Amino acid sequence: MLALLLLVGCTIKKDHNENCKNYEEASIKVDVLSNWRVLPDGIHSSFSSSDIRYEKFEIPVVNSSKQWNTSGWRGERLSGQLVLWSKANADEVSIRFTDLQGENGAMISNENIGFNFIRYVITDEFAEGCSPQERKPENYKEILSADVLDNTNCLSIRGETTQPVWLSIDVPGDATPGSYTASLELLKGNEVIETLAIHLEVQAQTLPSPSEWVFHLDLWQNPFAVSRVAGVENWSQEHWEELRPVMKMLADAGQKVITTTINKKPWDGQTEDAYESMIEWVLHEDGSWSYDYSVFDNWVQFMFDMGIDKQINCYSMVPWGDLYYYDESKGKEVSVTLVPGTSTYNDFWRPFLISFVEHLEEKGWREITCIAMDEIEADVMKIILDLLDETAPGLGVSLADKSQSYRIFPDRIADLCVAQGFVLNENDRDFRSENGFTTTWYVCCAQEFPNVFTFSDPAEGVFIAWHTISAGLDGFLRWAYNNWVKEPLLDSRFRALPAGDTYIVYPGGRSSVRFEKLREGIQDVEKLRILKTKLMTSSTNEASKKLSELENIMKHFQIVERPDNLNSILKDGKKWLDEVSLMFPDEAL
Repeated sequence: MLALLLLVGCTIKKDHNENCKNYEEASIKVDVLSNWRVLPDGIHSSFSSSDIRYEKFEIPVVNSSKQWNTSGWRGERLSGQLVLWSKANADEVSIRFTDLQGENGAMISNENIGFNFIRYVITDEFAEGCSPQERKPENYKEILSADVLDNTNCLSIRGETTQPVWLSIDVPGDATPGSYTASLELLKGNEVIETLAIHLEVQAQTLPSPSEWVFHLDLWQNPFAVSRVAGVENWSQEHWEELRPVMKMLADAGQKVITTTINKKPWDGQTEDAYESMIEWVLHEDGSWSYDYSVFDNWVQFMFDMGIDKQINCYSMVPWGDLYYYDESKGKEVSVTLVPGTSTYNDFWRPFLISFVEHLEEKGWREITCIAMDEIEADVMKIILDLLDETAPGLGVSLADKSQSYRIFPDRIADLCVAQGFVLNENDRDFRSENGFTTTWYVCCAQEFPNVFTFSDPAEGVFIAWHTISAGLDGFLRWAYNNWVKEPLLDSRFRALPAGDTYIVYPGGRSSVRFEKLREGIQDVEKLRILKTKLMTSSTNEASKKLSELENIMKHFQIVERPDNLNSILKDGKKWLDEVSLMFPDEAL
């Protein structure tokens, strides 16, 4: 056993190729078990499942495969993995693709095929038998996780390491159904050192664009983390430019909700970057209030332009700390602690709510806006609802509900998100559906499975979407899309939270293995919804058989404990999708 002591660092280096601009990855002390010296010279390669995270300093265990076989709908993103490893340094490694050539002259441009070198971050993992609530240093093991989908197109691979590569094909919505082949060329400098094969089967069905997906995805955004990591001023032109690639990824995953702040620090100090208010509150010397909605309006419109325009959630009338405003008579910002239900609390919020509703009506946004609450108790919720009924009747309300308080006021929560493990009864689901209400579920730091920590099984991201549908829910919420830690490209740990809990994508428009697997699952259930509708309108015995099979498959996803056969469960679900897709070979559903 060879112990390697490696230091954490993050410096930009420039390789010989101008396109090879990389940062040094995070490294830790590791025990290397592989005997790299017996490995033949050269860069070794194999296609592999995208559900496997390979260890950086170990020779990968793979069933050697030189052809990537994949299939999917028109409009679908397909993902795979290529694994590279070498006992010697390999400079300026890159990849290029030929066009996908089909039958009868059909062609898909190589611009639809992409790759990302997967980079490593420091993470940790639960010791056996320990729950997330028992987070103590002795219960965790520090490890490296292959998670960052880097955006460089050239990389120098260090000797005696494994370098995974994420592969993707965005099948055009107008692609001709049928079989396609392409070549993946592995280059070292300008020399092609190996050519591998890609085989794509394009099915006849078409997946709608992400903005039209029914799955209600709600990943909370933090624009203030973007400005801090980029080193730019909040809401400057540079800030908007940095926000664009990060939020475009979110829109492309079918996000439905815009996270906004109506006062400062709604979650107090829970994150590295505290949320500033998107609305400026000013108390004038004569006791009147004024509100500047400029930032709020610009942020909402920016997200609309990204394609996220179904709902605006406003946090929070019940912050995890003080409330803030600018006091004109004192010439400075002040903070106050106000208790819901008191006259001072009502006097603070009443003029704002009246003004806010008027502003929303002027913008045409009232119908899609919700006052959003996060894990507050039923007695406080009732106080807030009474105040809203008085000052902003009909304004939507969103609640992440860990105490099932929604049952006390079932007709007032338009957007309800229940904690993992809580199952709504059939009457509750029917009532909410009939009233056009949205019902989702969430996980956070307290749930070991399923989750999207940097040490989670990548397949859990896919499972989350399937579990959503199996529970009869509309979508999924997670509190942290991009609450980045101090050095998110190096170390994904943050205070007492499980590693990766605070973010699922990386700065600079970098996606992650976790995020792409979650998106894959959402695509799966969109396909399932479409195919199920098609089967239910069919009177054939085969359609009835497939619906019965689906019912049995769904039972395996109605779990909250980690199964031993997670990949097998997902394989059965995906097999069903492929089989039913082939039942309608000539239809764009």
